Amino acid sequence: MRLGIRKTFKILAPGNSLRRRVAYSLAIARLILVPVIFLAVYYLFEMGWIVDRIVNTDAPAATHAQEASIEMLEARRAERNYLLLRDPSYLAANRQSVEKAQEILGQIQDLEPEDAGDTSKGLASLQLYEQRFAAAVSAVGEPGQADGDRVRAVVRAYENDLDSLLRGSRAKSRAQLIDQLRTRVESFDSQISETAQEANPGLAHLTGDLQASSAMVLQVLATLQTENWKRVEADHREARRLMRQAEWALSIVSALTLIFSIWVSLFLPRQVVKPLISLREAVDHAAEGRGLTDFEIQGKGEVAELARSVQRLIARLQQSQTGAA
Repeated sequence: MRLGIRKTFKILAPGNSLRRRVAYSLAIARLILVPVIFLAVYYLFEMGWIVDRIVNTDAPAATHAQEASIEMLEARRAERNYLLLRDPSYLAANRQSVEKAQEILGQIQDLEPEDAGDTSKGLASLQLYEQRFAAAVSAVGEPGQADGDRVRAVVRAYENDLDSLLRGSRAKSRAQLIDQLRTRVESFDSQISETAQEANPGLAHLTGDLQASSAMVLQVLATLQTENWKRVEADHREARRLMRQAEWALSIVSALTLIFSIWVSLFLPRQVVKPLISLREAVDHAAEGRGLTDFEIQGKGEVAELARSVQRLIARLQQSQTGAA
């Protein structure tokens, strides 16, 4: 046998078992995804809570406040018409609108416990308005027919005013036309109130009290509407902030996770493959007869046991070849 250079091969197989190391590698590969999943779930729940508050609490409360304001305006219109025309249908319409406004305020109170003070104030103002309207109804006496001449005069003047406004509407913008129409409507309501007071002078102070109490209700409803829309805007800003924060956090954590996963994918397989490569080189060296082959084996497990078996086999082959020579 041609003897060459003695060469020592190091077989380093840290750990106990190859199967365990593979299992550990797979477990680590899964664990590195936990921060990304955790952050995604966290921001998803935060966004869901904000959207739920906007959709189910803040926006409905603001809409209810607007609906209550409309009902209060309808109650005021029915009140003026009744004081002028003495028609019982307007009395029923006023009562129905007030009841709807009270119901809506109760819904707002259930949705937004933080607005309990304003809603309680609005309900108290509505109750005061009911009491004052009942006093006005008692002051005008039994329902009946109002002075037709006065009513026709007010309506005729209102129609003439609207006709003159519409004739010149082409030279005005839509916004200007709407503002002037709103002014005309308010003027018409004032004329109706003045006509009712002229028919019954005792209503002068009662109508003033009615206007004050209804204005208080409308002010409370406007405050509720404004505050709830502010909450909607604040929740919207918070949602946008969370979105930006989620984008940055997930980007950074994903980048770190990617780097760590690449390192794990390179490091752990090397720990498994490197001793096998060394073992293959040792077998090739012995098979080619380049010289004596020595092993330095460290570790336990399947790879280390395989290396020891190969070491014994090569040692026997070298002994047999030496004896034959």
